[in-house]
Amino acid sequence: MQALWLEENQISLRAVQQPDKQNEALIRIRKAGICSTDLELVKGYYPYTGILGHEFVGEVLIASDPSWIGQRVVGEINAVCGSCEACLNGRPTHCENRTVLGIVNRDGIFSEYTTLPLKNLHRVPDSVSDEAAVFTEPLAAALEIQQQIQIKPTDRVLLVGAGRLGQLIAQTLVLTGCNLCVVARHPHQQNLLSACGIHLITQDEIQPRKWDIVVEATGSPDGFNLARQAVRPRGTILLKSTYKGEMNVNFSSIVVDEITILGSRCGPFEPALRLLESKEVDPTVLITAQYKLEDVLKAFEHAAQPGMLKVLVEP
Repeated sequence: MQALWLEENQISLRAVQQPDKQNEALIRIRKAGICSTDLELVKGYYPYTGILGHEFVGEVLIASDPSWIGQRVVGEINAVCGSCEACLNGRPTHCENRTVLGIVNRDGIFSEYTTLPLKNLHRVPDSVSDEAAVFTEPLAAALEIQQQIQIKPTDRVLLVGAGRLGQLIAQTLVLTGCNLCVVARHPHQQNLLSACGIHLITQDEIQPRKWDIVVEATGSPDGFNLARQAVRPRGTILLKSTYKGEMNVNFSSIVVDEITILGSRCGPFEPALRLLESKEVDPTVLITAQYKLEDVLKAFEHAAQPGMLKVLVEP
């Protein structure tokens, strides 16, 4: 089969063997999405060799449980052991032996087929299109914020960054009724947020040390610096960015101001699918272009352009 291969920070389309893992379902990829993590992996944010990609919707072809065969599915990206200390204590996404789809020791989904354990799979409701379902994983990541911290209607919430993930974070946060403002750099990003009734704010308009909660989703150290300036004493910064390399941070000021900093990663799939089914969130407005797998290198070039939102790939 054809697949997008990453090795030594270079991507190429190559022929690879069809996956065949014992006790895992074989899934035919219907659509896959390029996300910022994929682009950062190419830049070298984390040492990975293999097939890239983790956002997908597919169809189960082979499974140990026949009821799954023919089902349209999305899949959680962490394959876990179930027996380590983290798994046994309810932290499976931090499994000590985990593999991560297209990121850590597990081939991803920019290919014709992939495999995952059945326990990782979620059925896609019939009313949810492939174009919407492919956003389930990043939408779940957006919802993880509300798993980690209670957001009240009275909270002043600032979202810094309105790219692929930031748009989904904004669409989910606005449902809480909080006083939400978003910093968006590019006109297309701004137009999408305005169409959802989400309030925009420029960097110059941000009141320093006034925001109860600041969500940082720029992927840039400058975004963290802005978040730090904006959050009030005893406020909370939620980090969605994965930065390559190290950052200089004044931790003394964080201690003095008693700032809470939370890293935020993977999230709950079932609530994400319910939001898609109810159409309370519409991620399809983020789709900029769709490419065939044979043109995946062009797709990555397109996705890497400044301000670009979601580029999809299909076999």
